Amino acid sequence: MKIIQTTDLGPCHALRRAVFIDEQGIAEADEWDDLDAEAIHLLAVEGETPLGTARLFVHGKLGKIGRVCVAQSARGTGLGAALIHEGCARLAAAGCVTVRLGAQVHAMPFYEKLGFKACGPVYDDAGIPHQDMERAV
Repeated sequence: MKIIQTTDLGPCHALRRAVFIDEQGIAEADEWDDLDAEAIHLLAVEGETPLGTARLFVHGKLGKIGRVCVAQSARGTGLGAALIHEGCARLAAAGCVTVRLGAQVHAMPFYEKLGFKACGPVYDDAGIPHQDMERAV
């Protein structure tokens, strides 16, 4: 398995559709936005098979990771953690000192294991409770 940076959004969008729209029931209008054009997109592949994706943003010294998803067949393999580690490494290389993400509340223990700490209130994002989390890179 390898994680690459890609400008081919087709596989990233297919993964996001499968996980966020089909599995979690998020409305298409909530999933698709204009931010994909300015994001750095990571894609995890096994051979030719896309298995996970995330998008990154650099805002000065603050990096953001979002739209993290892993195909059902690859869950529990460490791929999600690998995507987060790769995202943090790329954001650090871009000069970021802090990384923030909006975690679905049920996934917060996963991110806590990766060094993230909750900050700010719980909020609704597309009908799912989220909380921002941060860590130093």
